[in-house]
Amino acid sequence: MNWLKTLFSVVLASGLCLLVPNAVAETNKAAKQAEIRQNSERILAALYKAHPSARATVQGATGYAVFSNVGMKLLVAGGGTGSGMVVERAGGRETFMKMVEVQAGLGFGIKKFRQVFVFETPTALRDFVESGWEFGGQATAAATDGRRGGAHQGAILVSPGVWVYQLTEKGLALELTGKGTKYYKDDALN
Repeated sequence: MNWLKTLFSVVLASGLCLLVPNAVAETNKAAKQAEIRQNSERILAALYKAHPSARATVQGATGYAVFSNVGMKLLVAGGGTGSGMVVERAGGRETFMKMVEVQAGLGFGIKKFRQVFVFETPTALRDFVESGWEFGGQATAAATDGRRGGAHQGAILVSPGVWVYQLTEKGLALELTGKGTKYYKDDALN
C-alpha cells in the first residue's frame, strides 16, 4: 500500500510540474498584452496632441493599428523590430502583431518611431491582419492647409483604404520610410 501512495504522489507532483510553466506563460502573455495596450494608448494620445484631427479619423475608421518600432542603421545595413496591436472597431477585437524591417544603404544611427495605421474598409483591415503586410519604398506627404484633404491630414496613403501616421520623438513625421518592412501576427500573444 505504501508504494501506491508514493506512486500517487509522484504522479500528482509530475502533473503539477506540467501545469506551472503553462500558468507562468499565461501570466507573461497577459502582462505583455497589457504593456502593448498601454503603449498603444500613449501613442494615440501623442498622435492626438500632435494632430488633433486624427482623433476623428481613427474613431471613424473600421479599425486601426498602433506600433512602436526601433530601427538601427550601421554603415551599409540596418534593421528594426517592433510590436503593436490592431483593433477592429466593431466588437473591439484585438490582434497582437510584430514588425521587422531590413534596410540597405549608407547610414548610422538609431531611430525610434511609432505608427498608427487607419483602415477605411473591413477588407483592408482583414488583409492586414490575416495576410500580414509588406512595404518597400518610401512615401512623403505634403502638409495641407486643413481645407483640402483634411479628413486624413498628416497621414500617408500606403495602400487602398490604408492610411498611416508616423510619429518620431519630435512629433508627427510627414515622411514614411519602410525599406523591406513586414507586419505579421504575433502567435505567442494571440
